[in-house]
Amino acid sequence: MVMPDGTEDRRSLAMSEVMLPGVGLRYEFTTRNGDHLGLIARRDGYVEVVRYDAGDPDECEPLFRLTTEEAEAVAEIFGAPRIAERFADLSRAVPGLDAGQVDVPAGSRYAGRRLGDTRARTRTGASIVAVVRGKRVLVSPGPADTIEGGDVLVVIGTEDGIARVRRIIEG
Repeated sequence: MVMPDGTEDRRSLAMSEVMLPGVGLRYEFTTRNGDHLGLIARRDGYVEVVRYDAGDPDECEPLFRLTTEEAEAVAEIFGAPRIAERFADLSRAVPGLDAGQVDVPAGSRYAGRRLGDTRARTRTGASIVAVVRGKRVLVSPGPADTIEGGDVLVVIGTEDGIARVRRIIEG
């Protein structure tokens, strides 16, 4: 950020992250102009943006709500890889639920094919909740979305289910 005097302000922004069991994750930070904002990344894919009341931090004003597609577009603009890292935090709230990453090798029989062709959820009980391709993240991919060699799949399920997805993709 460039300050009025022409110098660059390199202070990092302090952001807190709070697990909301059954809801998702809430990120909070205070802007340089003093607004206390929250972004609630809900498990259903929506992202809510709120501003907290300066006098009462328990009160907030909803500013807007983004659909999954809109949130993905914003995330792509502002650094999507952070989203994939946070899926693991969601899984900690549910005993027996794990999050893992599965690399798609260039030689995988599923490289260049639709995600639905893997039948991963049906075969393993684990869900592929995101596809990381370089700096882009596709959150909540559907069966028609294509996976490519070099992609990283973010998988949520049991430890065994994640290992089985890995065997399917690498197999």
